[in-house]
Amino acid sequence: MFSLVTLVLTYGLVVLGSTVRVTESGMGCASWPLCNGHIGFAGDYHALLEQSHRYLAATVTVSAFATAWAAWRSTGHRAALAPALVAAGLVLFQAGLGALTVFAHNAPWTVAVHLVTGLVFLGVVTVTAVTALHGGDHFHLDPRAAGRWASFAVAATLLLLMSGATVVDGGAARSCPSWPICTHPGPLHLIALQLLHRSLVAVASIAMVGFVVTSWPRMAGRRLWRAAAAGLLTLLCVVAAMGAASALTRARPLWQDLHLACASVLWALLVALFVRAATPVPVAARAATL
Repeated sequence: MFSLVTLVLTYGLVVLGSTVRVTESGMGCASWPLCNGHIGFAGDYHALLEQSHRYLAATVTVSAFATAWAAWRSTGHRAALAPALVAAGLVLFQAGLGALTVFAHNAPWTVAVHLVTGLVFLGVVTVTAVTALHGGDHFHLDPRAAGRWASFAVAATLLLLMSGATVVDGGAARSCPSWPICTHPGPLHLIALQLLHRSLVAVASIAMVGFVVTSWPRMAGRRLWRAAAAGLLTLLCVVAAMGAASALTRARPLWQDLHLACASVLWALLVALFVRAATPVPVAARAATL
């Protein structure tokens, strides 16, 4: 239960953080941890967004530690303890990055690292939730069982997310208002960032399709896994469309926000599918669902 709550809250935190970023509200609170000297909400729209993000971050921190505590105390879900402890450590590190971002006056590299760490945290929380729900005491995660395409898909997608953060926080989001290639003149280094990101979209897409296709036959007894895998490929198309819309509208905040919100769901779903594919199932249990 705690793991699911933490997963939902973490997703909300990533999306709210994206809203703070694309609306340029990161310095709505010029101090940390208080917002311009206030505990409660104070200031304009930007301060409200930033302070809401901090309150939600505090809630996620409490939830992450509650999940780790529950895994420690549980006699049936001890397999979730390791990822839960990693998540608890990451959330503290993420809080420190949030403070650094404020002290550095929203320096682009701090914002990008903060976002990427948040997405890694979302992935670890997803592992915790899937493990807690389906693992039990005898849960055994073997990445080799998922296959090379699965590992390739996770690695390529993480690189894709990192490049996306660099595009936005490196100032390249508005440099190429065309899609899928750049046909407008602009600073060479910004165009290069855009092209790198779009190239990684193709690589990650091929990897995800390869993962689903190669895993599909041996997942015959996991109907929910197959449904989720089909949803993953559908969502991949949606995320690509959101990226195109963001580019063609010169990175309007709404499209940037929707793009990251959908990409975060894609990332969490991919990690969940990877965990289940990396969990060997006895032949007698093949008929069971995910």
